[in-house]
Amino acid sequence: MSTTDPASLRVALVSEHASPLARLGGPDAGGQNVYVAQLAHHLALRGHRVTVYTRRDAPGLRPEVVTPGGVRVVHVPAGPAAPVPKDELLPFMPEFGAFLGRHWRAAPPDVVHAHFWMSGTAALCGARGLGLPVVQTYHALGTVKKRHQGAGDTSPPQRPAIEAAIGGACRRTLATCTDEVAELVAMGVSRDRISVVPCGVDPLHFAPVGGPARGTSGRHRLLAVGRLVRRKGFDRAIRALAELPGTELLIAGGTEADLLFADPEAERLRKVAEDHGVADRVTLLGAVSHARMPRLMSGADLVLSLPDYEPFGIVPIEAMACRTPVVATAVGGHLDTVADGVTGALVAPDEHHRLVAVVRGLLDDPERLARHGRAGRERVLAHYSWERVAARVARVYAAARATPSLSGAIR
Repeated sequence: MSTTDPASLRVALVSEHASPLARLGGPDAGGQNVYVAQLAHHLALRGHRVTVYTRRDAPGLRPEVVTPGGVRVVHVPAGPAAPVPKDELLPFMPEFGAFLGRHWRAAPPDVVHAHFWMSGTAALCGARGLGLPVVQTYHALGTVKKRHQGAGDTSPPQRPAIEAAIGGACRRTLATCTDEVAELVAMGVSRDRISVVPCGVDPLHFAPVGGPARGTSGRHRLLAVGRLVRRKGFDRAIRALAELPGTELLIAGGTEADLLFADPEAERLRKVAEDHGVADRVTLLGAVSHARMPRLMSGADLVLSLPDYEPFGIVPIEAMACRTPVVATAVGGHLDTVADGVTGALVAPDEHHRLVAVVRGLLDDPERLARHGRAGRERVLAHYSWERVAARVARVYAAARATPSLSGAIR
């Protein structure tokens, strides 16, 4: 159990599209949902009174739900009571913010923590005139997304300007990796108002699981995990597999396995596998439950995390917690979490030949694999448990409360 903090705070977490109660794996349900759910739970364990505000996205949802851990989840009526892609939610943020303002005038929290840029607009709107300290975590930045996706970026065009305004209005910005700090400073956020606290993992759930030998028919087994979206780079893993005989690749993520035939990205990946002659060695598993993931990760020789960019990336630390080495692209949060040559390896996104060589070298060296696996587990326990993360976030809240107020709203 977590240590109780000296002063119990009333904490409001605002997460407009990422509910802590959501089922993971959809196009807008991933690492942010896990972050909000786990942070809320572990803050509550530390004695804080936590309320999460998230948009009502289905007609049958109760206005409020209390989790077994004592976290209150409020479903905010903003926009239709139906799923809406997150990039289309901005018009509903004034309604969301007005709801927060009514709630907070009646029962003000001690600190507000907004997750994602649109939550920041709603949180600052709700806090306007109340003197509430607002902490912002972006989880992903529009400038980075635009740089990597170009014309494929579906974000509202005003996103970068709004993100900069949020950074100027909130008391503190909480970055999840050191790579994000330079991006924030470049968009005008004051360096002395930025704190870096990583995402976390539950090392009791994500732990080594014994079982049958890895791979089938004597093959080495590679595993890639994540939402089935193009930027996750699963095609990089498939192309590498073509030069790794005696090796299979499992891809976990997306919709249920029996519905993958209708998923455009799944179809694209199947075509890449066919074109590279490895269709018989690539298996798309579809959605894998949280409960099954530790066994799946423990059963792999290596976990590959090869996105074009990654604001943090929860998969590498989950794999490391399971004592499985990670080969990852040298981007974003990976630069902090994966210790190159210690818990796995980092490669540039465009280094195909080096990726193949690194994976082959590790698969051919079981002792080094085991050594990296042990080091990964030790690294997670030292830096990435949710208990440690929640303690550090609570210190950021204390700093925000002690920081002089700025404008407090977006103009």
